[in-house]
Amino acid sequence: MPQQAPRTVVITGASGGIGRATARRLAARGDRLALIARGDAGLAATAEDVTRAGGTALPIKADVGDHREVGAAAAQAEAELGPIDVWINNAFTSVFAPFTRIDPVEFQRITEVTYLGYVYGTRAALDRMLPRGHGTIVQVGSALAYRGIPLQSAYCGAKHAIQGFTEALRCELLHEHSRVRVTMVQMPAVNTPQFGWVRSRLTRHAQPVPPIFQPEVAARAIEYAADHPQRREYWVGGSTVATLIANAVAPGVLDRYLARTGYAAQQTDQPHDPRTPGNLWKPADDEADHGAHGVFDQRAHRRTPQLWASQHHVLVTLGATALAGAAAALARRRA
Repeated sequence: MPQQAPRTVVITGASGGIGRATARRLAARGDRLALIARGDAGLAATAEDVTRAGGTALPIKADVGDHREVGAAAAQAEAELGPIDVWINNAFTSVFAPFTRIDPVEFQRITEVTYLGYVYGTRAALDRMLPRGHGTIVQVGSALAYRGIPLQSAYCGAKHAIQGFTEALRCELLHEHSRVRVTMVQMPAVNTPQFGWVRSRLTRHAQPVPPIFQPEVAARAIEYAADHPQRREYWVGGSTVATLIANAVAPGVLDRYLARTGYAAQQTDQPHDPRTPGNLWKPADDEADHGAHGVFDQRAHRRTPQLWASQHHVLVTLGATALAGAAAALARRRA
């Protein structure tokens, strides 16, 4: 790939997990990065990573659940780094628990951060990109934007909402013949610190549903999406496509399968204190940096052929036809 000019990029949720890995990857290109997160220690460590990798870092402490803080962060990014070329919405929070054990104020907070944080970030980016007729917005989505699973009702609801919001916005941008682009990257299970950060009322430690991928896989997909935003979405990890197809082919069967297996699949054998507050109201990395990876390094994959396939749309279409029958048969056999 030919050397590209440095860009001004904003990343929300930049201090850990996917955001942290993406910041490192884009820094290696020499990009100017506005890093938005809540934790002081995590932000400082991410800024050091960016500088060490060859990028320019501007750490900004802000809560994406507050549109005023998001707007102020966008203004600061442009004032200190220049016009925003790419905005990556990634920040989220959640609670692992059955719906009836999530308090209404907790559900509201999750929605404000995980869904409205994307809305506020998108609006802040568009306010600056539309007058210039240039810019890219990348929404970090999830397979759970298409398929809800037990114990994650608030998170699934937010990801579904982001999907619908983004589809509507894309149509509006096309109607206006805008050159601003918006795309989504649908993630599989990723080995990030979130499974130790988020509030959980489970008695065992939360885990992503396998197969699990390293955050660097997600970062490669986000970088590619930012470079090729003409595609409406990219899928990362074969499980993402299999979930989508199974949900389309046999949704009722998949409901019963997840009802039987979804609880155990999201918990390890390690005990967990359900009174642990998590990062719902306060950042988990304010005093200590937790990096990009979670505790599942021994089980996480560093590559996925699905990312390559998603970058070549014809192959995805052909592959989807073959996967549809396999996914439906698997769901019926396990039901």
